[in-house]
Amino acid sequence: MKQYLRYASAAVLPFVVTAALSAQTQNEPGITRQQADQILNELRQIRQLLEKQNHAEAEPAKPKDIKLDLRNTPMLGKKEAPLTIVEFTDYQCPFCQRFHTMVFGDLKKNYIDTGKVRFYSRDLPLDSLHPNATRAAQAARCAGDQGQFWTIREVMSANPDKLDMDSLVGDAQQLKLDVPAFRSCIEKEKYKNDVQADVLEAMKIGADGTPAFVIGKSTPEGVNGELMVGAQPFAMFDMRLKALER
Repeated sequence: MKQYLRYASAAVLPFVVTAALSAQTQNEPGITRQQADQILNELRQIRQLLEKQNHAEAEPAKPKDIKLDLRNTPMLGKKEAPLTIVEFTDYQCPFCQRFHTMVFGDLKKNYIDTGKVRFYSRDLPLDSLHPNATRAAQAARCAGDQGQFWTIREVMSANPDKLDMDSLVGDAQQLKLDVPAFRSCIEKEKYKNDVQADVLEAMKIGADGTPAFVIGKSTPEGVNGELMVGAQPFAMFDMRLKALER
């Protein structure tokens, strides 16, 4: 709608001016003054709508009260931890890599390992940008069948440029997985529907980029918290979590 309004204001105004000048200089009927006034009035209304939309976009988004059911989601940390972080990740995303190489270690040391926070992993592969991301999301779950979800997740998160099938099989060999079972699990897309379910839930809560996080109080089913999008520094997580501890 907004693009349409801009197009209309840019396209109609030259038409009005040209037609009016043509009518005056060539003594042709052209458009009447009443018609010109009507079109100009519509342009004024279009400008007012654009100004309202621009003002609305400038206002900061209000935090959402988000409840997630995490009972079948991979978790790192103590189940009884009072606070919860859920990451929606894309293994091929460079910003997700930045989070895991520069922030996650401090989060784990200061909050997860100390029993203050439990950390959950959900998937949000952006297929249009990252053609290997969905395969990697399924590969993590397939490794999870053999008890190596978090290990392979760490490897893939640090190497977003090595998510082709040969690289994934190489990772599985290094982790001493049952490689034929691992490969078969990926090729048969055993977890395709589960990954898509994560994507739909991410869209539902407004997670429009990766990494995206839900940070909040732990509940018996999962978490009740707020959405944060982007590879934020540790200080931002620290501030949010300390506020929740009060």
